[in-house]
Amino acid sequence: MSFSRRRCKIQTDDTVKKALLKCATGLSASETVEEFAVENGELKLVKKKVTKREIPPDIKAVKMLLDGGEELTDDELEAEKQKLLDMLKEE
Repeated sequence: MSFSRRRCKIQTDDTVKKALLKCATGLSASETVEEFAVENGELKLVKKKVTKREIPPDIKAVKMLLDGGEELTDDELEAEKQKLLDMLKEE
């Protein structure tokens, strides 16, 4: 699976808060993959696979909601970065 970066225009703060709330509480996602073949000059659906998965709550999103969206200082961001790098090294 590959991900591509895309740019989107954020319309309101409310949109961001709703998305953050979804991340903080966890959500379900589904992906549909369809395979087609050409039969008699027409495309025909041969296989359809729907994968559903549960995305667990994200602790960073919870923290952002509880903190009220306050911005972190450069030192706090650096400390958080170092903490996450240390966690990755442990795994």
